Amino acid sequence: MGNLSGVVEDLKKELKRAQHDVQRFTAALAALENLSSNGGRALSASARKKISMAQKKRWAQTRNGSQAAAKTAASAPVKRTMSASARRKIAAAQRKRWAQVKAGKKAA
Repeated sequence: MGNLSGVVEDLKKELKRAQHDVQRFTAALAALENLSSNGGRALSASARKKISMAQKKRWAQTRNGSQAAAKTAASAPVKRTMSASARRKIAAAQRKRWAQVKAGKKAA
C-alpha cells in the first residue's frame, strides 16, 4: 500500500503543476488579446466616410500641387553643359596627373 500512496502523491504534484501551467497560458492569451484589440474604439460608417473624403481631398491637393511644381521646374533655366574644349583640357590635366603618379611608382 505504501507504493500506491506514493503514486497518488506524484499524481497530485503533477496535477498542481498542470494547473499552474494552465494559469500561465490563460494569462498569456489574455495579454495577447489585449494587444491585438484597438481598445474598443469603433467608428461609425459616417465617421469612416468623413475620414475617407478628407484624405481624398488631401491627396487631390497634393497631386495638384505637384503638377504646379512640375510646371515651374519646366520653366527653370536649362542645366549648363561643359564645352568640348573644356572637357579636353580637364582630360589632359588628368592624364598629366596620372603620368606623374605612374612615374613616382617606377622611381620607388
